[in-house]
Amino acid sequence: MAFVTASEVTHEFHFFRVYKDGRIEFLLQDSEKIRPFDDPVTGVQSKDVIISPEPQVSARIFLPKLKNPNQKFPLLFYIHGGGFCLRSAFSHRNHNFCSQVAAKADFIVVSVEYGLFPARPLPACYEDSWTALQWVASHASGNGPEPWLKDHADFDRVSISGNSAGGNIAHTLAFRVGTIGLPEGVKVVGMALVQPFFGGSEEEKMWLYMCPTNSGSDDPRLNPGMEDLAKIGCQRVLIFVAEKDALKVVAKNYYEKLKKSGFKGGVEIVEHESEGHTFHLKDPKSEKAGQLMEKLVSFLKQE
Repeated sequence: MAFVTASEVTHEFHFFRVYKDGRIEFLLQDSEKIRPFDDPVTGVQSKDVIISPEPQVSARIFLPKLKNPNQKFPLLFYIHGGGFCLRSAFSHRNHNFCSQVAAKADFIVVSVEYGLFPARPLPACYEDSWTALQWVASHASGNGPEPWLKDHADFDRVSISGNSAGGNIAHTLAFRVGTIGLPEGVKVVGMALVQPFFGGSEEEKMWLYMCPTNSGSDDPRLNPGMEDLAKIGCQRVLIFVAEKDALKVVAKNYYEKLKKSGFKGGVEIVEHESEGHTFHLKDPKSEKAGQLMEKLVSFLKQE
């Protein structure tokens, strides 16, 4: 008879493995966090804010250079990736990406820091991000606590974007905008998904493990159906995929379903050849990372 030891691996996924005794070992190195700082070249300022003390939800806000004290900017609500268990809105890569978007698009960017597995299993990431988006939207009346949003955000031009796992969360937020809604005076015009995660790949098993309350492979957060896709609350959608990314197939499937769902907005997909997952964050100075940024900025600035 074989003896089971505490060191026996019971589950192994791309991001982590689980042992018989419940220990979780991460297989990828997490990113270090950096403090917010003002960019002397672009003039973009950044600060961190606490949105909810318990559970703690926070965000980093990026404000473009002001040309006059009353200037208004459109707003991008951004959700970082990391397999729902790693990475941070406060990492060097995410800070630089959001700061660059703020500078090039002339957008206020709010990058949410949401709860991660295993400290906070799914659906914490969805609930935290929704809490943060509602907090942002509460400033449309001019009564919110954050002066950068009260004084400088144009709530008629709000967009949502996310990378990888953040793209998945962005979809759920856009669905909630279309079904639950946001306060009067807030208009979500666009959603940009960058190499988004959805069900249908090997990574699906990891999502199901991290979300104990899931309803299986057809869970609408994992594999949104046609009816849900038709209710997305924005006017246009842009999807980025990368040729060598294992998630390309599921992102393209999302694109095809969205087109057939009855969604009344515009839908576009852009593929970057010879590139892998999150290439634009790993090498932001590469030619194709520049192309991705240029296309994203063009999409955001579209009237």
